[in-house]
Amino acid sequence: MEIERKYLLHELPDNLEQYPHHRIEQGYLCTAPVVRIRKQDDSYWLTYKGSGMMVREEYNLPLTEDAYRHLKSKIDGILLSKTRYLLPCSDSLIIELDVFDAPYEGLWLAEVEFPDEAAANRFQPPEWFGEDVTFSGKYHNSTLSKYPVDFH
Repeated sequence: MEIERKYLLHELPDNLEQYPHHRIEQGYLCTAPVVRIRKQDDSYWLTYKGSGMMVREEYNLPLTEDAYRHLKSKIDGILLSKTRYLLPCSDSLIIELDVFDAPYEGLWLAEVEFPDEAAANRFQPPEWFGEDVTFSGKYHNSTLSKYPVDFH
């Protein structure tokens, strides 16, 4: 089960490069239900995500590089690429800050995953977070993959 909140950012924190980060590219074989392939650095994954906004099922299965390349040729829509920075938020929470590449330059989303719904509902975001878009399907990566979305 994945329990997360998502926020649109209007500015990036200072010294972002000092934090651990990953290069990610991902594409979607299906968006209802969500079936995604992802390359994160040198790891490859096939992911199934159920319906929902803040809470939804998620299953990750490892792929080989060859399997990833084969499935990559079959994706629908845009292959998304981004850098994901991992920033500490509290003793137990991490902010996953995604800085998107073309065609979404300037789109910055912060996600925080929680151990349970109660923790997600109690969460007070840092002041530098922008709009809470947790319940907006517009900012799901599966939606962004379909066609360029105007996020301004």
